[in-house]
Amino acid sequence: MATERENPGANAWQPLADRMRPVNLAEVVGQGHLLGPGKPLTALVEARALHSAVLWGPPGTGKTTLARLVARAAGAHFIGLSAVLAGVKDVREAVAAARVDRGRPTVLFLDEVHRFNKAQQDAFLPYVEDGTIIFIGATTENPSFELNNALLSRARVYVLKPLGNADLARLLRRAVDDPVRGLGPPPLEVSQDLLERLAVAADGDARRALNLLDLAAGVARAAAAGEIDEGMIREVTEGGWRRFDRGGDIFHDQISALHKAVRGSDPDASLYWFARMLDGGCDPRYLARRLVRMAVEDIGLADPRALTLCLEAWDAYERLGSPEGELALAQAVVFLACAAKSNAVYRAFSAAQADAAESGSLEVPLHIRNAPTRLMKNLGHGKGYRYAHDEPDAFAAGAHYLPDALAGREYYRPVDRGMEAKIAEKLALLREQNRAARAGKKRD
Repeated sequence: MATERENPGANAWQPLADRMRPVNLAEVVGQGHLLGPGKPLTALVEARALHSAVLWGPPGTGKTTLARLVARAAGAHFIGLSAVLAGVKDVREAVAAARVDRGRPTVLFLDEVHRFNKAQQDAFLPYVEDGTIIFIGATTENPSFELNNALLSRARVYVLKPLGNADLARLLRRAVDDPVRGLGPPPLEVSQDLLERLAVAADGDARRALNLLDLAAGVARAAAAGEIDEGMIREVTEGGWRRFDRGGDIFHDQISALHKAVRGSDPDASLYWFARMLDGGCDPRYLARRLVRMAVEDIGLADPRALTLCLEAWDAYERLGSPEGELALAQAVVFLACAAKSNAVYRAFSAAQADAAESGSLEVPLHIRNAPTRLMKNLGHGKGYRYAHDEPDAFAAGAHYLPDALAGREYYRPVDRGMEAKIAEKLALLREQNRAARAGKKRD
């Protein structure tokens, strides 16, 4: 169980990221939507009015630091736990400590709170409810999906954002220049351009940025150099790194962006998000499946070639593998984005599914039932059926094929785009012939 402590200072064996942890809100970089005059967390600190909270954001955005600073500013006892290692027993011990120290509030901070199951999360509720502890949880996962509603209803959610490159570069410069908590002694020279390259490589993660700088400093000292040069930066950043969680919020946000860019007929944005997902390590086969889905959901009969092209691109990837096969998928992405769009079949199918689910077991009309035996014919199966190929233009005007209770339903409404415009024209003509024939029967 960790309790509040001062910044570690110049202990060389501690990681640079820990040594540079802010000791007050003025040292925090980024999170301008939460910190600053009149902003939520600043106002909370100034009022010394603690409340339970959930800090949600990517790694390296300052969740643990902010929890400590808020507790310190309010004069609270800070107890830190990690859901990776802790259990309900540790929560009970923290509660017992809070009951002993009644002279001030106790903040119980739980990192990676989403790793606690429902029963473990429920263990907090009575003590949050009666004020024994102020609960602050940190998570990289969407609280709506990972935290109990009962816990969420007792805590305010603060969303932390990835740090911008300018913020990260400023943090790195501070680490270079700080003789006590930073790189020195002995001091090392680093150009601003190289610090900005480290910031880009860190991809919004302050901890990663400082760790990369620490590694580069280690390389420089091993070479007895007085500065960190371009080769050292290249050595520690080789391979790259991007935020991508293979199934979490980032993954779903990016596939959503790809799908919406395709639907919005933007081939450039579509290619970018496709490339981002590949860069993050997404399985190209998953992307191939999603492209097929886009072809039938968003392009449909406006351009039936889309489905064929996507299936062929998928097959090309299976034959070629990466990276050659990814070009075939990229070609499909661009085609989908540029193709005429229609969700008419998607909407029609959804409506038909709804009727099928809600209308019960409606009987097949007698005239279109199968009649392979004499008995079935005697019962009227197939009686009055009009064979379309024997009718003018191979269309039996006025015939109906839906159950009687659903007569007249029109699920499919083609759009006036692409090939579906031709379908719409033909279907309008056939439907008008049906209406005219049925009206004539009623008059007779």
